[in-house]
Amino acid sequence: MKKWKQAMLLVSGIGFSNLGNWIYFVAINISILDLTGSAAAVAGLFVIRPIAMLLTNVWAGSLIDRSNIRRLMIFVDLVRGLLILLIPLLSSLWMIYGIMLIISIFGSFFGPSSSVYITKLIPEENRQRFYSILSMANSGAFLLGPAVSGVLIMTIGTDFCILFNAASFICCAFFIFLLPDVNEESPDIRKPISMTLFIEDWKAVSQFVKQAAYFVSVFVFFQCAMLIGYAIDSQEATFIKLNLHLTESDYGNIISLTGAGSLAGSFLAAFISKKISYRWFMSIGALLSTLFYITFYSSFNFVTAAVSFVLLGFFMAFASSGYATFFQKYVPISIMGRFASLSDVTQGIIQILLTLLVGLLSDMISLQLVCLIFSGLAFILCLFLCTKVFSASKSGSLSL
Repeated sequence: MKKWKQAMLLVSGIGFSNLGNWIYFVAINISILDLTGSAAAVAGLFVIRPIAMLLTNVWAGSLIDRSNIRRLMIFVDLVRGLLILLIPLLSSLWMIYGIMLIISIFGSFFGPSSSVYITKLIPEENRQRFYSILSMANSGAFLLGPAVSGVLIMTIGTDFCILFNAASFICCAFFIFLLPDVNEESPDIRKPISMTLFIEDWKAVSQFVKQAAYFVSVFVFFQCAMLIGYAIDSQEATFIKLNLHLTESDYGNIISLTGAGSLAGSFLAAFISKKISYRWFMSIGALLSTLFYITFYSSFNFVTAAVSFVLLGFFMAFASSGYATFFQKYVPISIMGRFASLSDVTQGIIQILLTLLVGLLSDMISLQLVCLIFSGLAFILCLFLCTKVFSASKSGSLSL
């Protein structure tokens, strides 16, 4: 019971900060547009996080695996909260970009750190259910955040939304402060950080990758399919407005319905997590998610687009929960931060290249055709994923 109280405290902190993130996301886009009147300036916001990942994640994992994880998470949230407080005071676009880059650099530590902390705090038999509940909290933030932001912007203003996000990070830090330390004594923690140590860490990750053929193959299939999904996500607004001839209000409604589907999927995943293996969640969830990318880019009106995205959000909740459980089951805790950080670098590069490629081909050929081809490729990758997962199960190396 005590462990579940601690788990719910962690879910509350992360969920509340994610709500703040969604409120902030809408507000900062509007603030930049009001400040510059430039769509390109708004687009610049979307490359800040990948740049931060490329700058930090080569070495961040080495620091994460040798730090007190709880204290690191608290420090990161406090710094992010304090830096966000500065944004309403700035009138220069490049100063705002600079602050946001620093915020993203600190933020790049939080994801891998939280994965390590959750692995140590939550017993293995409870992780699938925990991730389903966490996904439900994040889906609720995704559903409520833009709506709350819209109301706050109309009644109070964008600055308040930005300050709310700062407060949400500070609140998250307080929730984590109430949780216990989970670090075990290790001689690695006392090693000084140096280039030699970074090289040793990269070799340790490389050695794990060479020895974990099953994990790596599943990881690659899943991540490649998801990265394609993220790339074609960049075209959804354009597709809705130019191909379906819908309004911005219709687009907002579709996004809200996607959040509702994700929330429903997360709720069901939490309810049945003890009865169905994470392997089914991950493989079938990813397969059906990519299927509904195909139906979305095949849609011809609001109803078909909305239904596709509701079901996409629903099954993506299963895929995310299953993958998180799979990752923590197969990656040793001792190198989890390093592996997550280094893999994030690779994924960041691929994500930038894929997004640019999809955008370029959409301009040159046909947006709908290009997105259908890429979503079809993601679907094929998920078929390979399912084959790999279930063939391993039948061979006896896994149990369902």
